[in-house]
Amino acid sequence: MTRRQNLSERFHPAYVVWELTLACDQPCTHCGSRAGTVRPGELSTEKALSVVKELQALGTREVVLIGGEAYLHPGFLDIVAALKAAGIRPVITTGGRGVDRALAFKMAGAGLYQASVSIDGLEPTHDLMRASRGSFEAATRAIGFLREAGVKVSANTNVNRLNLGDLEELFEHLRRQGIGAWQVQITAPLGRAADRPSMILQPWDLLDLVPRVIALKKKAWDESRITVMAGNNLGYFHPEENVLRSLPEQGDDVWRGCNAGKFVMGIEADGGVKGCPSLQPSYLGGSLTDRPLAELWETSKEIGFTRSRTSDSLWGFCKTCPFAETCLGGCTFTAHSVLGRPGNNPYCYFRAKTLRRENKRERLVLAEAAPGMPFDCGRFELVEEPYDAPDVKPPTPRELVKKHAPEVR
Repeated sequence: MTRRQNLSERFHPAYVVWELTLACDQPCTHCGSRAGTVRPGELSTEKALSVVKELQALGTREVVLIGGEAYLHPGFLDIVAALKAAGIRPVITTGGRGVDRALAFKMAGAGLYQASVSIDGLEPTHDLMRASRGSFEAATRAIGFLREAGVKVSANTNVNRLNLGDLEELFEHLRRQGIGAWQVQITAPLGRAADRPSMILQPWDLLDLVPRVIALKKKAWDESRITVMAGNNLGYFHPEENVLRSLPEQGDDVWRGCNAGKFVMGIEADGGVKGCPSLQPSYLGGSLTDRPLAELWETSKEIGFTRSRTSDSLWGFCKTCPFAETCLGGCTFTAHSVLGRPGNNPYCYFRAKTLRRENKRERLVLAEAAPGMPFDCGRFELVEEPYDAPDVKPPTPRELVKKHAPEVR
């Protein structure tokens, strides 16, 4: 079933991203949730299994288990098995550091359908971003173990100024590992990434990034039948938007607005529910410890905020954009992470190209630091300047992660 067909259905949480625990075995420098230790009041295995039944009743088709690291939750394998038994496709997104052969086969035995392994650059870059020596090798081994166990394997990459130069070589590495798909998205200034504004792409960097992703997408499919997918915060309405956004053999498609709270839902480890897992704390719509999931989904304004969204909510450049009615400001959590509220998103390829034709560009300048909570953000100011204005001297990779970063261990 295509995404276009999905949009004609009654709103329901078809695709759920479930943070089982905030415990993690890597102190990643770009982690939006600032993962490391468990959240207070994380759901027990018994409660999590009851949530599986609630998801089944709501018609959920796929659940992506995340953390922290989902496999660090004591009931991880039981939850995978319960999802499988409920007819819900269980998937994991993982850094892979603790995925050895034994765990990979246990995951497969429990019914795990697919694993997306996060690899954020070539070895030096990846290990710096993950603040863990050997992390790149561990993630690469995890792909092999999971494939050996019969789990479908894909990869995902957060792109920023630290790893922007790695993409083509990284694709070749991932291709050699036998992945079937690769998701590429940009690092939004959330959580620990918000503490490192020099790591974050400037809006004009999209003029370099997007054509390269399109070229890699064509190459990957034509040569190896690997699907390259653009994340929800990458792209928007350039001449090849349909190439960037479409999935092979499903026809042309374009960005059709944020689906948070329409067909997407996020569950946090303590039972908090949001329309999207990456949204800021102000979008929490209640807790599974207090109210049934169906009631939260149907009645919470914070969860269902996109269901009645129109172009009247847009401002700045997005308000004047010819694609405003369809795009509705792009990815909500990304726009909010930059300017403190949605409706005006400088991370837009069409916008960057439009300004470039006028010899202009927008620079993001940090005005207010993030307070230090999971999925928090600071606030940036947009400075319009001549396109050929000198860039700030690019920091070295180690300088990029040094400030506020744990030591690479």
